[in-house]
Amino acid sequence: QVQLAESGGGLVQAGGSLRLSCAVSGRIFRINTMGWYRQDPGKQRELVAAVFSDGTTNYVDSVKGRFTISRDNAKNTVYLQMNSLKPEDTAVYYCNAQIRLLPDWSRELGYWGQGTQVTVSS
Repeated sequence: QVQLAESGGGLVQAGGSLRLSCAVSGRIFRINTMGWYRQDPGKQRELVAAVFSDGTTNYVDSVKGRFTISRDNAKNTVYLQMNSLKPEDTAVYYCNAQIRLLPDWSRELGYWGQGTQVTVSS
């Protein structure tokens, strides 16, 4: 089995900062791509940021220059540093990871965290 435990959400005023964390646990062979998605009620879930196995990062245009995604492979954890937050950033944020587990190391599947609420007030 595998678990993704999220933390770091909360209420912050516009212009403030938050740091989200997602720690993966289980019998892990390798974690490849890791990313963060967000979703508001009644809207489709969108990809916010991703970090790949070679360290390359991608961001949705609306957060470019404000958010930074990073990973700590020793801790099996991905982070999202969010600065200069805006009310439109308000959403539930979900982490996602492409993981190979032991003993079936050749099978790569995507796993989701439970979500953490981020609310930005004007």
